[in-house]
Amino acid sequence: MKKNLLIALLTLIVLTGCTNAQEKEDKVIRVGASPTPHSLILEVAKAEVAKLGYTLEIIEFTDYILPNTALDAGDLDANYFQHVPYLTKFNNEKGTKLSSVLAVHFEPLGLYPGKSANLDGLKAGGATVAIPNDPTNEARALRLLADNGYITLKGGADANVTPLDIDQNPYNLQFVEIEAALLAQTLVDVNFAVINGNYALGANIASKVLLTEDKDSIAAQTFANIIVVQTGKENAEKTKILIQALSSAAVKKYIEETFYPTVISVLE
Repeated sequence: MKKNLLIALLTLIVLTGCTNAQEKEDKVIRVGASPTPHSLILEVAKAEVAKLGYTLEIIEFTDYILPNTALDAGDLDANYFQHVPYLTKFNNEKGTKLSSVLAVHFEPLGLYPGKSANLDGLKAGGATVAIPNDPTNEARALRLLADNGYITLKGGADANVTPLDIDQNPYNLQFVEIEAALLAQTLVDVNFAVINGNYALGANIASKVLLTEDKDSIAAQTFANIIVVQTGKENAEKTKILIQALSSAAVKKYIEETFYPTVISVLE
């Protein structure tokens, strides 16, 4: 009898310990993010999350694939690095079930100088321009050049235009498609590169931008960077906590005072 009672007590202690550990773990919100500016913005949100009784853990990724596959697998509670068009395409192609819950900021693509020092280099003829190789950002890069009169695009071209959709190229620009994260490194080899705002910040070249997407452009409305969670967890407690923290005045002020105009807050 005493032996059975002892076993029962030990079992209860073990189960209670497991339950407590699970409850403690359940107070941790794991978010995958690009290093700059996403992780830096999340660092500011940590204090807001703590006020709400949770701990924010930031896991940095340097590519655009793993943050989504890790989230879909349940290894993360959320991620923060992408925009809706990229997410939609990723879900369609990979079969993932991920949903946007909050638009946080917009990163205008910009044209940065490499071997050519200024925009005169574009008109000199034959300049090499490195552009992102993912469909949505490649299209944005080409539209940036088209909007500023350096190329024209074919009428009726698909939203995800490529160099094949160029109608007129009066300055004979030569395009090189490069992984977005590597574009800043290619500046020593090309005349210009069109680079995402976060990578420009990471490479400390943001102040050198020659052309940029307008903050009131369609691109700004379409390509805002978002918080993403597993579909079905849009109203989960952790999701609500994360949204509340990132929507705080402290986070919005940090974005505006630290990164503008390379990163623009779209928080309300």
